[in-house]
Amino acid sequence: MYLKKIISLLLFLSVSAIFGQVDSLKEAQKVEVRYNRDELRKELDKIFSDPSFNNSFWGVMVKSLKTGETIYRRNSEKLMHPASNIKLFTTAAAYDILGKDFNYETILLTNGRIEKGVLLGDLILKGSGDPTFTNKFCGGDAKKLYELWADTLIAKGVWAIEGNIIGDDRQFDNKKYGKGWNNELNSQWFSAPAGALSFNENIVEIKIAPTKRNFPAVITISPNTSYVVINPKVATVDKESFTDIKITREFNSNVISITGRIKENSNTYTDYVSIDDPTTFSMTILKEVFENKGIKISGGVFTIGGYPKRIQEENLFPLHRHTSISLNSIIKEINKNSNNFFAEQLLRTIGLEIFNLGSAENGIIALRELLDEANISPDDMVMVDGSGISLFNLVSPKQIVALLSYMYNYGNFRDFKESLPIAGIDGTLSDRMANTIAEGKVFAKSGYNTQSSSLCGYIRTEMGELLAFSILLNNYLVPTSLANYIQDNACIKMVNYKRN
Repeated sequence: MYLKKIISLLLFLSVSAIFGQVDSLKEAQKVEVRYNRDELRKELDKIFSDPSFNNSFWGVMVKSLKTGETIYRRNSEKLMHPASNIKLFTTAAAYDILGKDFNYETILLTNGRIEKGVLLGDLILKGSGDPTFTNKFCGGDAKKLYELWADTLIAKGVWAIEGNIIGDDRQFDNKKYGKGWNNELNSQWFSAPAGALSFNENIVEIKIAPTKRNFPAVITISPNTSYVVINPKVATVDKESFTDIKITREFNSNVISITGRIKENSNTYTDYVSIDDPTTFSMTILKEVFENKGIKISGGVFTIGGYPKRIQEENLFPLHRHTSISLNSIIKEINKNSNNFFAEQLLRTIGLEIFNLGSAENGIIALRELLDEANISPDDMVMVDGSGISLFNLVSPKQIVALLSYMYNYGNFRDFKESLPIAGIDGTLSDRMANTIAEGKVFAKSGYNTQSSSLCGYIRTEMGELLAFSILLNNYLVPTSLANYIQDNACIKMVNYKRN
């Protein structure tokens, strides 16, 4: 017991010292100081030598895009877990291979004919990996897109479908999750499965509202679909108690168990859970929307791989074509909001474009040409997914800076830079470096994973010089807020860099 008290006291003093240092750093930020190269190096050495990170590992590189000079380096060639900064490679390759004006095309087809208001045949939806069938890109409700398609059929005189609803997802392989992903996390919204057909980022929203004490809570899901089976066991407890809710979905299952308790008179509890089979999920909702619009469907829902009959593509004709928003908008969603699902879809799309099959492996092979052009040896790094969820990814700060430099010199730099979060302004950096000299001058992708934190991108100094930088941190045990603060303070110092 005595030992526990000593440890607790030491921990308290350590945390107090950390936040005391943070307060002093905040005060230092208010004073504008210009640093030449040598002064900046000393300042950055001091920042990254913070004793709170003695058990951690910093990898840093800063380069002038004006002169090509390396301004600062620290373990710059060591391979580290980049977390979400792997998205920089995914999106840079998309600009390079697909082009900013690339669009996805999703086609509604049939193998039948229309007679007297009846479609005599199957309705087939052929996907290409479009991730944008979401509330954000469909006017606040992704179902509106399917309603539009139903209206298109009704305008053609179709009020009934004699056949089945079939999802053609053959453009992507059947590996829904990234290499090295933890199966225990596959029900989490941030690790939703990939697929050539998807809906609402392959997640459902679950809302739990309290009722009267000792009565079951009210549970709703969105989109409301029969595809998901809810097993609810949440009770309302008195307001003096506490809310404790657990939501689980077993692997390869779409039964979602919700257990626990919620306080009487408390706010609605909201969480998000991924689904297991993107194609069946999408087709089930499509069928439900069409039926709600008054189109009678006699058949069931199938994936093309599970359909008992062979679909002959030469006998198909299109009923409707849907074209997505531009790639530029998709990449902004990936980088500014660190959207894992969009990134995984995009990596597979690159593979589909080059090798006619969308897979993470094909996308990464297609990336090798970009890496070669950026003077990055593909054999000297490890990339296994498009989002950075996997801890198998290994990249050095020097390689990230090389990619950033390539995009500046040869890539679609303007759009690439504009896709990145801006410090104190938007995206994942909207609340970082606000009201400091760095606000609006740091354009960077943040990243987080198990004991990994990263910040990489571009800085425009007060003197107008553009820098490329990469800050990677691995194996830290202190609060992430402190890791963020160290990164932010380093960026503030770099903004104040002045050339001798």
